[in-house]
Amino acid sequence: MMQTMEMGYGATSRGRNIWLWALQGLLAALFLFTGVSKFIMPPEVLTQGTTLSVGFIRFVGAMEILGAFGLILPGLFRIARWLTPLAAGGLLAIVIGATIVTAMGPQAAMTPIPLVTAILVAIVLWGRRQEGRELR
Repeated sequence: MMQTMEMGYGATSRGRNIWLWALQGLLAALFLFTGVSKFIMPPEVLTQGTTLSVGFIRFVGAMEILGAFGLILPGLFRIARWLTPLAAGGLLAIVIGATIVTAMGPQAAMTPIPLVTAILVAIVLWGRRQEGRELR
């Protein structure tokens, strides 16, 4: 039986779940792409226009890859689903940092990209937070 959620607009828990899965899939693809690219790009390209070290950038890339898996795999396999909001929280921290670094750098005009990504990750975190509490 479908229940109406507090989201308004007649959204149902099933509909909300579908939207969250779609958003999680898109974000996982984005973070997997950006994480892997940090290992494929030459160090000179990675550090161009930033004072961040190659090691730090690759660490962030590894966390993005793990976060991408954390957005999808727990729900897909129905194992430790509390990891999904945890992964979203970690990715949110990364994207907030990216927003700040971008805003302070020479490409400040690009700031809306990580900012919008942060908002989307926050939506997943908010939407999956109850699962994290119930399934531990």
